[in-house]
Amino acid sequence: MRIQTTSLPGAALIEPEARADERGSFARVYCEQEFAARGLPSRMVQTNRSLTRRTGTLRGLHYQLAPHGEDKLVRCEQGAIWDAIVDLRPDSPTYCQWLGVELSAANGRMLLVPRGFAHGFVTLTDDVAVSYQVSNFYAPGAERGARYDDEAFGIDWPVPIRQLSAKDAAWPAYDKAGATRAEVSA
Repeated sequence: MRIQTTSLPGAALIEPEARADERGSFARVYCEQEFAARGLPSRMVQTNRSLTRRTGTLRGLHYQLAPHGEDKLVRCEQGAIWDAIVDLRPDSPTYCQWLGVELSAANGRMLLVPRGFAHGFVTLTDDVAVSYQVSNFYAPGAERGARYDDEAFGIDWPVPIRQLSAKDAAWPAYDKAGATRAEVSA
């Protein structure tokens, strides 16, 4: 697998290297040893999967407060998404900066989202399946979110947002001045 760093420290784009023959193909999509050797999070305790029916559906932006922060390894198994992450670590040189990448079943790429980042995606096709491994168990009381259209981030979504949950629509504006490293990191 090829692991590429990104413009946001700690985030990485992973491209499995498939071996193909007349039967089809095989690719390793996760290796604890290889991740650990590169200083990436290597302990994943849970795998989640979402199914989304319609193009233009947004899920996010979500994160967990410390000490329940999660590293996520996100993969699109069916269809295509545009995956967005925002650095919410106040001490980071890329604080409140975002990165967006296309993940699809066809390109096989994955995005490693470090703890301390908000994460969300918009579907680029109908009938999308996304799975993600996480490094910490879900803690409902630590769940937080930020608005997908928050001016603090200025994310340029590639397609119109046609559908999102009531909860995602109700997240408050992100308070850059009130955020602390202890909230999002650790």
